[in-house]
Amino acid sequence: MKQFLVVVDMQKDFVDGALGTPEAQAILPAVTEKIRTFEGGIFVTFDTHTEAYLDTAEGRKLPVPHCVKGTPGWLLDAAVAQALKDRPYTPVEKGTFGSVDLPGLIAKAAGDEPFSVELIGLCTDICVVSNALLLKAHFPESPICVDARCCAGVTPAAHEAAIATMQSCQIDIIA
Repeated sequence: MKQFLVVVDMQKDFVDGALGTPEAQAILPAVTEKIRTFEGGIFVTFDTHTEAYLDTAEGRKLPVPHCVKGTPGWLLDAAVAQALKDRPYTPVEKGTFGSVDLPGLIAKAAGDEPFSVELIGLCTDICVVSNALLLKAHFPESPICVDARCCAGVTPAAHEAAIATMQSCQIDIIA
């Protein structure tokens, strides 16, 4: 069975930039270890906005410019970039919480073989849950899991709520 790891939005703005949190910084050692030791294909999502972010639906509800392509905050956290340095991976830019392109990219990489998907990253309650649910909807018979040790939410309570939601939707949780 093929195995895929999806590293969700481990970008500077979510770790220690515009929307960074101590919880996001705390998961870095677990995230980098997971990346270094994972045996399978890796996809890395990038939350990607433009200078016109504040004029978008998301920007009106979350008026904090972040992950503007071409800025330092859009780049991967330095430790994550280092862990990925010698690993081949597929970058996936996304303009919103969940990537509508990710399921097709995974299906193409899997070919006709069965596969599993593991997700890690930020933020558990926004982009991780969105991508996990999209993948579960596209691949209901494939094992989809989230490593909670390698995720952080906007708040610890939001993280726990997202974990509970994913469990309710038959996404396996590694605790």
